[in-house]
Amino acid sequence: MPLWKSDRVSPARVIIVGFLLLILLGTALLMLPFSTHQWGGASFFDALFTATSATCVTGLVVRDTASYWSGFGQLVILLLIQVGGMGVVTMAVAIFIFSGKRIGLKQRWVMQESISAPQVGGIVRMTGFILKTAFAMEGLGAVILVTRFCPRFGPWRGLWYSVFHSISAFCNAGFDLMGREAPFSSLTGYVGDPVINIVIASLIVVGGVGFLTWQDISAHRLRFKEYRLQSKIILVTTAALLLFGFLFFLLYEFQLPQWGGLSLGEKILAALFQSVTPRTAGFNTVDLARMSEPSQLLTILLMLTGGSPGSTAGGFKTTTFAVLLLSAVAVFRRRRSAQCFGRRIQEPALQSACAIFLLYILFFLTGGILICCIDQVPLMDALFEAASAIGTVGLSLGGTARFSVLSRLVLIFLMYFGRVGGLTLIYAVTAGNGVSASQFPQEPVTVG
Repeated sequence: MPLWKSDRVSPARVIIVGFLLLILLGTALLMLPFSTHQWGGASFFDALFTATSATCVTGLVVRDTASYWSGFGQLVILLLIQVGGMGVVTMAVAIFIFSGKRIGLKQRWVMQESISAPQVGGIVRMTGFILKTAFAMEGLGAVILVTRFCPRFGPWRGLWYSVFHSISAFCNAGFDLMGREAPFSSLTGYVGDPVINIVIASLIVVGGVGFLTWQDISAHRLRFKEYRLQSKIILVTTAALLLFGFLFFLLYEFQLPQWGGLSLGEKILAALFQSVTPRTAGFNTVDLARMSEPSQLLTILLMLTGGSPGSTAGGFKTTTFAVLLLSAVAVFRRRRSAQCFGRRIQEPALQSACAIFLLYILFFLTGGILICCIDQVPLMDALFEAASAIGTVGLSLGGTARFSVLSRLVLIFLMYFGRVGGLTLIYAVTAGNGVSASQFPQEPVTVG
């Protein structure tokens, strides 16, 4: 009997087990002798790290994707990115739909939990919308990228590069195939190419705002007032973070002496791309190790914030950040509850936001400190890698490939935690529903 058909298995457990099984399958495939350019396959830990990074759409790598993995290995990585980005449950439901099998209430319930849908009703139609939107966006991105990659790499390799990078960008994975010329170079050779920058950045943003938001946009077009409150919060928060990051990088970081070789146009494109990629994408068009510490710290904060619920992105989500910010504003203004767009934020949403934020900060700091202690690397570098892993981003200062096995295991856990979600993991490992009819008496506690 499939795992998700059991009435005793919660949706949270279905999700975490589904991702775990996909990671193990990917690990086994990447260990096959023909998965690498040099016959023999990858070692277990290299395969496990890569499979986890691809399934959790992170992009951290210990082996350069283009120069180490064969065409088969790259195809396995791409499939893991696609399934991991869309969600294991989403792809399973899609298989059920295409095979003509009936989707029961249990499967719909699990699907609702997987994509953070507000209700079970219409979940099958929502799955169809997700698939159509994803494949349409990825296809459009690949068609445009062909105009840049085919002239440079030839028709067949150019087409493969276009498809690979379009899917990797939409799924916010950050894997690239540019390492044949310079290993671990990402898109640094295209810092001044407006087509590559705009297409990749657009795919990242579209994949990161979430399918529920795009459903709102599809249904209501430009009638912003008719959107769900969640969609309004996501769009406004995402736009604010992108604008703030763009202005900071353009007006401060790329005015520093180390970037004197870039033209004004390249600086504008680099600032735009660098504000987008911490949305959990993992591509970079400039050498991150050359960035100043204030910019690296801002990148860490943007990576932790991540994308939006029901999207291909990780992190503790834009809505969590927005709810915490709105709650702080409510306290400053002495209001009893947080308010936004003429609506009150529900108390359970604030409680969940506080719990999620605390979990992410706790694991981020613990992971960074452990890596710093294990491999004796600078704390900023360790925290950068930890934030990149738990935010499922994939940006790196160049230390991932040099880390020890223990540090890589820390990153594997952080990537897995960041993809399945903090509360999902907690709900899966705790027993009982936590609901009690009785309550303890209240007593005031002073805070602040």
